[in-house]
Amino acid sequence: MPARYPDDHEHVPRPVVGVGNEYPPSFELAEHRHQRGQFLYAARGVVAVSTPEGAWVAPPERGVWIPGGTPHSVRMVGAVQTRSVLIDPAASGALGPACRVVGISPLLRQLLVAASEVPVEYEEAGRDGLVMQLLVAEIERAPLIPLAVPFPASPALVARCHAFLEEPRANDTIDAWADALAMNRRRFTRLFRRETGMSFAEWRQQACLSVALPRLAAGDPVTAIALDLGYDSPASFSTMFRRVLGVPPSRYRL
Repeated sequence: MPARYPDDHEHVPRPVVGVGNEYPPSFELAEHRHQRGQFLYAARGVVAVSTPEGAWVAPPERGVWIPGGTPHSVRMVGAVQTRSVLIDPAASGALGPACRVVGISPLLRQLLVAASEVPVEYEEAGRDGLVMQLLVAEIERAPLIPLAVPFPASPALVARCHAFLEEPRANDTIDAWADALAMNRRRFTRLFRRETGMSFAEWRQQACLSVALPRLAAGDPVTAIALDLGYDSPASFSTMFRRVLGVPPSRYRL
């Protein structure tokens, strides 16, 4: 199947356009944006999406919704095969104005594969048009997956968050962060929740997962990842992983 690039199809007179590409390991797409919303799905490999507002990681069986106009960069972990769709704003209102990760059902996966093979200027009233309509409906009803690391707006706090993603530590404490930012505990916790929509503990956990998933996909041992993240043992890391994602870390090793 010939590659299709999103920017080549921004102005196609169809509400939904399927795109599919293959990327080598560690390939990176520099920051860019699309007029249309993009539902990005890696049929193979892992994609890590970064925006000024946060970071999202999508292993197999997960997809990322990126609203139109959102500046974003994408890092590929492993050899990545994408099967994605570009959706006109008029057809994607129910998907919302914020990035999110959702689960991919077997039906949605097959629809994404089918969409990448549909002619760009398909017959809207025919079978291909029905496939695209059903695809959007399935994306809209897909379950939200807690794999988000939103960034705050306060410069000092966002700098601290970026530094944490560079060297995540599961045992970092509220008091340590509050002291580093010259705040009392109460002010820090209120500010953090207001600007990220999460408690510090929730955000710290999501940040650790966002770092762990690409490493798992790259084949790193669970023990090494757990210890590098500051967990007391591989078992405690695996327990957290299973509680949040419903499967053991080994499920995400490619």
